[in-house]
Amino acid sequence: MGIVAGLDSSSGSTRIVVCDADTGAVLRQGYAPHPVEAKAAEADPQVWLLSLGEAASGGLLEGVQAIGVSAQQHGMIPLDAHGTSVRPALLGNDKRAQVAAADLVDALGGRQAWAEAVGSVPQAAQPLAKLRWLARNEPESAQHTAAVMQPHDWLVWQLLGRPARRTTDRGAASGTGYWSAATGTYRPDLVELALGHQAALPEVLGPSEAAGTTPEGLLISAGTGETMAAAFGLGVGVGDAVVSLGASGSVMVVHHEALVDPSGLITSFADATGMHLPVVHTLNAVRALRGTAELLGTDLEGLSELALKSSPGSYGLVLLPYLEGERTPQLPHTAGSLSGLRRESMKPEHLARAAFEGMLCSLADAMDVLRGRGVEVQRVFLLGAAAELPAVQAAAPAIFGTQVVVPQPAEYAALGAARQAAWALGVSQGTLAPHTPPAWQGAAAQVLEPGDEVAVGQAVRQQYGATRDQIHPGAFGA
Repeated sequence: MGIVAGLDSSSGSTRIVVCDADTGAVLRQGYAPHPVEAKAAEADPQVWLLSLGEAASGGLLEGVQAIGVSAQQHGMIPLDAHGTSVRPALLGNDKRAQVAAADLVDALGGRQAWAEAVGSVPQAAQPLAKLRWLARNEPESAQHTAAVMQPHDWLVWQLLGRPARRTTDRGAASGTGYWSAATGTYRPDLVELALGHQAALPEVLGPSEAAGTTPEGLLISAGTGETMAAAFGLGVGVGDAVVSLGASGSVMVVHHEALVDPSGLITSFADATGMHLPVVHTLNAVRALRGTAELLGTDLEGLSELALKSSPGSYGLVLLPYLEGERTPQLPHTAGSLSGLRRESMKPEHLARAAFEGMLCSLADAMDVLRGRGVEVQRVFLLGAAAELPAVQAAAPAIFGTQVVVPQPAEYAALGAARQAAWALGVSQGTLAPHTPPAWQGAAAQVLEPGDEVAVGQAVRQQYGATRDQIHPGAFGA
């Protein structure tokens, strides 16, 4: 069918993969860092274009017929009536809007009202909360804001030459706080609630639709957020859970419908295929491992080696890894707890094992929130550098109680963007149906089976759950 490209503009860099449109085989790759600090809370969007140009240099895109764009989520770019940024983009890691988010929760009547309205409760990262922050702290910038875009929307718009039509996709829109995955519609009244007046919002395209064609004839697909692009690049489907092990953690599952969760634990994202990606977040994942490693005077690899010298259950030692408070369960002001100390359990290897089990049991709790709503989990994809640790791989299948897949490291967000580009190209050429994405080969991966260890994993979870409920009774309701 031809050659396509996918670019992922993350918080720190641009990565491009050029792929065969039929098979997904990677033909060429490009990379360039953003010329800004990766942890910055603001950025001039122009730096993303500079990085994109550098990553695509040297003829990387020669022969490419279509491009898909993935980008960091939750960034907010306020534009004036002429399409010019009124201030630097506010990025997803900007925590200044925490008070604004709490204000918005109250302004609509509480968490349940928000869950029913848009499938999520306002969080500081969302563009909605950033609009509220802008109105409260930079009223002049807010007054000049006539349109709002996110990073992937803005990049697609730039690639197309800044046309009058601005577009986004379901995946990116579902993270804004003012678009509902359940109804597939915007809530302009919520934008006005946050900003103080209406603002133009990009048109939401279907998964296989094209955003447009450049003057040179290059097809640009709808694009999507990084999370949705990575899921599409991995090739996950219904019944697949993706567990992300970063400093914090998340569990998302491909599901056939959006979930309305009055508790606010579930965020109802849309995916890049027309399905849904309900997500549950935890505040503590690898940060609990790193903290334990520092306490024991080692690194993550050393902590893993220590943990494997212990046994399941860590001799009764239980670590509740709520070091930064916790979001699932909702315990924002709590701290971590170490329980079960006895003379025989007071050894470095048992503490190391308890850290791994605590992290995985906390993520299993998050997965159970989704399972409790009827979401099917048949296998778990484990992402993040910590997924390679032997102690994680030894304990995860039993604790999750299902097959665990550890994909080989790859640029999955860029691959997902490229797969979307191939889909849009195929539809435009009449070789693919609008509801049937290209059947690219799935991620190369290591597959781990729970085998006979399921009962052992259940016992570890029971020990963890009993400790959690004793220290935080009612944390997950009745």
